[in-house]
Amino acid sequence: MPKLQVSVQDEQKAFEADVAAIEKQWSSPRQSHLKRPYTAITIAALRASIPAPSSASSTQAIKLWNQLHEHNKAGTCELTFGTTDPVAVSQMAKHQQTVYVSGALCGFSEVALPGMDHADYPWDTVPKVVSKIFKSQLWHDQRQRQFRLRHPIEQREDLENWDYMAPIIADGDMGFGSLTSTMKMAREFVDAGVAMIHIDDLAIGMKKFTVGQGRTIVPTQEYLDRLTAVRMQFDVMGSETLLLCRCDTDHAEFITSVVDERDHEYVQGATKKVEPLQKCLRAAQAEGKDLKAVRTEWKAKAGIMTFDEAVGVVASKEELEAYKAELSKQKFTSLSGRREVAAKIIKQDVFFDWELSRSAMGQYMLKSCVKGIVERAIAAAPLGDVTWARMDSPHWGDIVEFHSEVRKVYPDRLFAFGYTGDYDFAKAGFSDEEVKNLHLDLAKLGIVWQVQPIWSLQGLNMVTEQFSKMWQTQGIAGYLKSVQRPALSSNPMTDGFEKLSYCGGYLADAFFETVAGEPIVERR
Repeated sequence: MPKLQVSVQDEQKAFEADVAAIEKQWSSPRQSHLKRPYTAITIAALRASIPAPSSASSTQAIKLWNQLHEHNKAGTCELTFGTTDPVAVSQMAKHQQTVYVSGALCGFSEVALPGMDHADYPWDTVPKVVSKIFKSQLWHDQRQRQFRLRHPIEQREDLENWDYMAPIIADGDMGFGSLTSTMKMAREFVDAGVAMIHIDDLAIGMKKFTVGQGRTIVPTQEYLDRLTAVRMQFDVMGSETLLLCRCDTDHAEFITSVVDERDHEYVQGATKKVEPLQKCLRAAQAEGKDLKAVRTEWKAKAGIMTFDEAVGVVASKEELEAYKAELSKQKFTSLSGRREVAAKIIKQDVFFDWELSRSAMGQYMLKSCVKGIVERAIAAAPLGDVTWARMDSPHWGDIVEFHSEVRKVYPDRLFAFGYTGDYDFAKAGFSDEEVKNLHLDLAKLGIVWQVQPIWSLQGLNMVTEQFSKMWQTQGIAGYLKSVQRPALSSNPMTDGFEKLSYCGGYLADAFFETVAGEPIVERR
């Protein structure tokens, strides 16, 4: 018989101690709001005998958790932006508390074959960028600390003293495949030192941008399964890493499946007897017609709407009120249940077929609305720490409604918000003064973390183009005037532009001095 590593008794004792430690962690102020569909016993049984390394991620996560709660208490917010560049991150430390690593930016600049944000890059792409940035943060923290400690205490007040260890929030997209792929990605994020990742409800491989169609989401349960897989992985690793639940349902036009009855209220179908959309599009393509125009025409002819809307078309006022009253008796009603209610109350037949309107790729048509997004966010909230509803346009009424409705169920919920690069605030009805104070007004709703995800595409591109034009037309004289003199005239210690300190020259020398046996810290 092979020799056991430990006795059965010791094995069981260690297992029970692990279960107790997990339960204690889950009851802490940091995690007590989370509700899991599994037990501490299950997680303990999924762990290896040696704890997985997660201390860096946990440290940063707790730091972020405290920052967000301080903002929530004060009615303020963190304003950050997306980047993949460690040099940019080193300067963000002077003004931002956090760093955002966008999947879209990684897809443009951190892969062998760049492209639009289809989330079609390898699943470990963003974790690798997080690792790169986190290691650069550690290095800046190390070289700054060593530089300060080589000076007497009385001189340190005038030296740079930035918090380079800004927590990193990263884009986990939709998990990149099966639940095990999502778990592996989550583990890589933790190993990389991330503080929080977000997972969305988009369908893998169905992002489109120029064909006049919206996004495709997955059924509610599939979305929750993704979040559960990430939470489970964090628990297996014993990590405090935060999970940001992002809903991309706003302006989504399709859903992959109708397997979840919670989604049935919002699925659209044909209310007139027409040929299937798929057949119509195949014929149009064979004839060389404009598919977008054909699709639009077909939708009008088919009378596309939800089942409830179809009921509203044929029902009398009294019948419609009775129908709604019957549905209100339960939280969710499947399509078959809705048909049964309608058959009992509505005298006229209700024709509705969501199979006729399925797209060329098989998706079902979806009516996006704030109510549906709220329901998803509430369902996901127990699994995560922060909620983010991605919105295609800054409609103030929708913003207020969403965050207010979620807080009716979870009064202390923390929220995130992303400013897309093409928001038309004037078209949305915002005055210049309202835009100026928008981040503060959002903070009052509990939106404590606000991000411009793609600054590197707009801001960095613009700045680079301006500099390249200046350099081409003015040469070194323009450089001296616009870059070198302002940089060198700033305080080299507090602004962090001093060459040897910022570039780590003193730290490198300290290594050589230590090997040579020379002291590098002046004792007092």
